[in-house]
Amino acid sequence: MTRQFDALMLGSIELFCLSAEAESFTTAAQQAGLTPAAVSRAVARLEARLGVQLFVRSTRRVRLTEAGRSYLVQCRAGLNQLAEAEREVSGQQRAPAGKVRLSLPTPVAHHLLLPALARFRRACPEVTLEIQLSNRNIDFTADGFDLAVRGRAPPDSGLVVRKLFDAALVVVAAPDYLQRAGTPHALDDLAGHDCLQFVLPSSGQTVPWQFRRDGRDIDLDTRGGAQCSDDFLGPATLARAGAGLLQTYRFIVERDLAEGRLQEVLSAYGGRSRPFSLVYPSARHVSSRVRALIDFLVAELPARV
Repeated sequence: MTRQFDALMLGSIELFCLSAEAESFTTAAQQAGLTPAAVSRAVARLEARLGVQLFVRSTRRVRLTEAGRSYLVQCRAGLNQLAEAEREVSGQQRAPAGKVRLSLPTPVAHHLLLPALARFRRACPEVTLEIQLSNRNIDFTADGFDLAVRGRAPPDSGLVVRKLFDAALVVVAAPDYLQRAGTPHALDDLAGHDCLQFVLPSSGQTVPWQFRRDGRDIDLDTRGGAQCSDDFLGPATLARAGAGLLQTYRFIVERDLAEGRLQEVLSAYGGRSRPFSLVYPSARHVSSRVRALIDFLVAELPARV
């Protein structure tokens, strides 16, 4: 195996990362115990090697170019892996430590995952969590995520998909809506009702309602007077206000059902669910802190909610 990086080049990469995060050669120099000129020369060596400009320079600050932003994500991940490997081999890391960046869908985050993550922090206090709440697909490399939870895993062969749980579906409505519009008793009755819709951010398509009739799975495209996108909790708020029927996850409306704000309908056609899974890159070394979080969530959450 031939050498690709000497000590000087690895040091230049570290100084590039410091400069990018501080947006200043001077601040990076202070952190590294060097002169600003030395940091500037190190970055210039990298730019000459790569043949691209990494920073736009001004008298007060430096700003990453598009190429610089992409390079920073890769370099920071590589340096983190080196540090993790050193800790594991030297035995310095007895307990998981460091930052985990994860992306969570809004409904599962608020009702299930954020409470579980609070318990994880108590169990692993040296692990810090950077959490993004989003229902959109992410690019693990470009966005710098370690882990995601998704109901629809991206079609990427470079990802590991580990199932967490099945989320049961239920159709609900507010009592005043049912008094006004009537209670549906068969699937054909849905055509005469306002059916609240959620629009998938990735495709712009509404999510079909899923039922089971006579042992067969049925997907129906429903219609109504209101659609929501991005936040899956929006249709539930509309349903509580009497805007129409809604098919949603049972865990979202469990308390509403118990306290009478919503009523379940069409239970004879229930039984369907959707899986939620942990998703992470297969080619990337899984650090002890990410592995600890994966194992905790798998053990902590029930198989069906």
